[in-house]
Amino acid sequence: MRLATWNVNSLRSRIGRVEAFLQRHDVDVLALQETKAAVDQLPLLGLQSLGYEVAAAGTNQWNGVALISRVGLADVQVGFEGMPGYGDPVAAEARAIGATCGGIRLWSLYVPNGRKPLDPHYVYKLDWLARLRAEAQQWLGEDCALAGDWNICPTDEDVFDPAQFRNSTHVTPAERAAFQGFLDDGYLDLTRPHTPGPDVYTYWDYYRNRSQRNRGLRIDFVLGSPSLAQRVTGARIDREERLDESKPGPSDHAPVIVDVAD
Repeated sequence: MRLATWNVNSLRSRIGRVEAFLQRHDVDVLALQETKAAVDQLPLLGLQSLGYEVAAAGTNQWNGVALISRVGLADVQVGFEGMPGYGDPVAAEARAIGATCGGIRLWSLYVPNGRKPLDPHYVYKLDWLARLRAEAQQWLGEDCALAGDWNICPTDEDVFDPAQFRNSTHVTPAERAAFQGFLDDGYLDLTRPHTPGPDVYTYWDYYRNRSQRNRGLRIDFVLGSPSLAQRVTGARIDREERLDESKPGPSDHAPVIVDVAD
């Protein structure tokens, strides 16, 4: 089975790219983040004609997550137990959706950005991660994948220039400790053994041709339970999708692909 995750930065703007990506890589299940639309606004007919089912969560032009599967889509769950909300008044955001696809419990996750240390959104991010970890500990005994945009660079090797990011989000000790907590519990980074660094990233800002210059961040991950990790046969980052400007504008993230033995 081939799994993938991709922060698409607006599904309506990049539906053609998503359909082409699924066919080009023969993807069975794709987790999307930042779909940026209410569910009834998503362009799904082309995906359905290709044989995919879609489960999505979204309310407006912000956030939004989805799962696109041709190997089943069962027990769909929008949000996880205890997932915090944000805003005044506090409201749940479309940042997590899970389903069982071909026997694997897959979650599409869009971790809050955090904005900057001391911002209320940063506190929300750490709380969100803590609540997710508490739930994810219960899923370690099954084939489970936590896929998505984590908005964290776990190590300095995951940042093109660590000096530029000091005192910024994504690299603070608290965020890195939150990410490490999932690894300490038993989840494994399914892509790193097959995509060793340095200079391997999944996100490049549109600013100053950073993708062409490979000035990026590694913030998109697929973390797998121990039983799922044993089934992984390969993984890669489709950087060419980020670089390809032959089609309407690319997302600022590249897809991450993981192959799992049946």
